[in-house]
Amino acid sequence: MIFFEEDSLMPAMNVKEHDNDFEIEFAAPGFNKKDFEVTIDDNVLNVCGEKKHEVEEKEEDYTLKEFSYNSFKRSLTLPKTVNTDQKVKATYKDGILKLNLQKKEEAKAQQPKKVEVI
Repeated sequence: MIFFEEDSLMPAMNVKEHDNDFEIEFAAPGFNKKDFEVTIDDNVLNVCGEKKHEVEEKEEDYTLKEFSYNSFKRSLTLPKTVNTDQKVKATYKDGILKLNLQKKEEAKAQQPKKVEVI
């Protein structure tokens, strides 16, 4: 199970578990690849996004300067089955930040235990 904390205005998130990995997607349209910082610290995945945009127009008698600032930070406690020593694959395409985290070898081999109901 993955536990998470969130700050204000978080992007929507999907978590999918596969046999060999976990796939985590964040809907973050309007960002660029360089706007993200992804870290793993003590089995906690931290995903931060920060975008700054400034526009400055100068006319003879005035200067107009507009700027916008968008940011988020999301933290997820990873399951013990995630291999944090393996490289995490991170891609950003069409407004979706996708992370693939590999499972530990012993977790890949484990099959769910079936419990008989009597």
